[in-house]
Amino acid sequence: MPTLPWTVPNPPPTRAEATVFASRFETRTLWGALKFFLRTPVIWRQVSRAPGAYGATLKAQPLKRTFWTLSAWESPKALKEFAASEPHRPVAAGLRGQMKDSEFLTWKASTDDLPLDWKDVLRRFR
Repeated sequence: MPTLPWTVPNPPPTRAEATVFASRFETRTLWGALKFFLRTPVIWRQVSRAPGAYGATLKAQPLKRTFWTLSAWESPKALKEFAASEPHRPVAAGLRGQMKDSEFLTWKASTDDLPLDWKDVLRRFR
């Protein structure tokens, strides 16, 4: 699973503002990467039905123990409600001990610019 394609749970309105969230996770071990990898489908299903989700994608580099997420949301509130709900909240808590490093970025973007380009997103992390 190198990269999951941009999925659009809720088509965004044109010329609107979206809250963009990107994350980078690096696990301590390959075992941790496998655990992350195995828990991805349940979270992916949740995102595909999440209220306020305009789109999401995931880039996985399991042999490098690194995973990147990118999503666009109707509002910071929609993003926060997703992160606090099940199954995301308990899955994230259960994986916390496997993480060597995590980074999170948020910014605003026009819905007309969705889907965002991975090159631009990865540049933001550097």
